[in-house]
Formats: sequence, C-alpha cells, structure tokens
Amino acid sequence: MKFNFKQFLIFPILLISGQVVNAQPTSELNGIVELAFEIGSIESIMIEKDGEVIAQQFTGRMNPNRTTNIKSASKSILSLLVGIAIEEGYLEGLDQPIGDFFEDYFEENPDPEKEAITVGDLITMRGGLETTSFRNYGRWVASSNWTEFVLNSEMAEEPGGRMIYSTGSSHLLSVILTRATGMTTREFGNRYLFGPMDINLGGWDRDPQGYYFGGNNMAMSPADMLKIGRMMMDLGKWQGEQIVPKEWILDSVKIYTRSNFNPYDMGYLWWRRPVNGYDTIFAWGHGGQYIMMFPELDVVMAITSNLARVQGRRHQRDLFRYLEDELIPALSYSQSSPQRR
Repeated sequence: MKFNFKQFLIFPILLISGQVVNAQPTSELNGIVELAFEIGSIESIMIEKDGEVIAQQFTGRMNPNRTTNIKSASKSILSLLVGIAIEEGYLEGLDQPIGDFFEDYFEENPDPEKEAITVGDLITMRGGLETTSFRNYGRWVASSNWTEFVLNSEMAEEPGGRMIYSTGSSHLLSVILTRATGMTTREFGNRYLFGPMDINLGGWDRDPQGYYFGGNNMAMSPADMLKIGRMMMDLGKWQGEQIVPKEWILDSVKIYTRSNFNPYDMGYLWWRRPVNGYDTIFAWGHGGQYIMMFPELDVVMAITSNLARVQGRRHQRDLFRYLEDELIPALSYSQSSPQRR
C-alpha cells in the first residue's frame, strides 16, 4: 500500500491492526455496488483500491470520461488550488487578509473587520459574513456583481468563529486567486493541477465580471474525480510528481469546524465523518456528487448523480445508510476477521 492518512493523522476511530483488509470478490462487489442505484438519483460509481479500479457501474449516458456538474464538490478542488498558490508564492499564506485583494472596494467601503478576514477564514467557512447560500443564493447569483454582493453582506459572526456555509466565501477565494496570480482560476488550475494530472474539465460557470465560479458548477468526469482522490491519498503526489504540498494535504483534512446542518466536520473545504467505524474524507456536491476517501481501506470512490432526479435530502441519508450497511462492510471484507484495537 503506497499511502495511508493514518500514518500521519490521529483519527477518532478504531484502527485496523495486524490484518490485510481486502474487498469482496469482484462478482459479489459488483452486486453490492448495483444496490446503490436503487437510491434513484445516482448515475455513476467508480471504486479504486490500491491504485486499481475494482468496480464501476454507470446508467444512462454516463461513462468514466463523461464530464458532469460536480456542484459544490468543486470547493474541495478550489482548496487544492489555494494550497498550490501559497506554495508557489502567489499568496502569503492563510493569515493573509482579504483587504489586500479588494483595495478598491474597501477604499470606498472601509470596514476594518471585513478587511481583516483571512484566506484561512474563507477556506474553513469561518469568514463571518452572512451566507449567500440557501435562502440568499438566488439573489446573489442574479446580482450584477457577485464579489460586491458578498462584501456588502452583514457580519453574522466574528471572523474565525462559527462556521457559516456560504458559496460566496469560496467564490471570494477564486477572485483572490485570479487577482494574486494574474491568471484566471481555470488557467492557474490548468498550469499547476489539471494539466499535470491530465484532467480535462468540461464547463465551468463564471460570474458577471468573468471570474470562475469559486465553489460551484465545475464539470469533471468520474475518472478524473478518482485521480483527485488518489492524489490526496498519496499526499499530493501524482505519478511521482508532487502536485500539491504534502503538508497542505495533511492540514486540509484536519478538523477546524463543524456543519450546522449535517453531522460532518470540515477541513479546508473537505468534509469528514465516520462511516461504519471508518473515517471518511470527502468532497460533496449538491444532489449527490462525491469524491470519497477511506484511508484505512486505501479506497477512493467517485459518485455522480442526476440533479433532475433529486428531491430534498433523502438521497443523502440513503447514500450514507447504503455505505454503512452494504458497501463499507464489503470493502472491509477479510477472510479472517480483522482485529481492532
């Protein structure tokens, strides 16, 4: 096994000890994967273990290389770009205040509290600004200037305080990347992440000023989603090349705050929660778009779903119940029962 997060991080779970954990035989595993499609909205599942795809199934027109809107799972991709930008010297670090990047705005609208919000506050959803998601999302994306809409928002919390999930916060990161690097967020990603990993994005929306949507509406294929997960599992390396700094990967999956709406913890725009005793690290997009990593099992999974078939959040509960009851037991299958400590 090349890599395992547990070598570097302390997880609040029981670790497998002294046993090699294997997946169910392929024929049985395929049958279990097929059960996921009973949820109704899922269009594709790809599962990779130890660097090899061990199961994949698709419905409709989906296939490994067909791009689809991964919605807010793109926030986790954006986090990787921020880490690269810091490593390459375009950004000073997580403590850099956003006032450095919006000088024109703050000259006309001085606000020391807002100016002091840091890159680190934004990347952990603790910027303190009122959310642009949920009830405010429609007004925000219909506005003529998304950046000003976010910066005009009231402060709902102190910076660095309680988590406020807001796509406006992650969108500011995309604007910051563009202004700091002199490249669009997509150009920067192509140079440092997508290009080196041979990832071919599909569409990616922009705001009225031309900034790429920071944290939503990026199109990526299931196969490329798996690449991102494997690169994370290999501590930022892809085919021997260090794409993302190792320390950034490790810091990205530590816990800094917790969702107010779900039993999920958050790192640098990466989510965490236990599933059947195993820690799960994941990128998550509306409707059921996931890049999932199960470090103790050395398993990466990509899931995409059809947004037209999604109603409410039942699919989310059904997916995690399926993982808990069906898939994780199959992936952690061993001829001899693993001993835990």
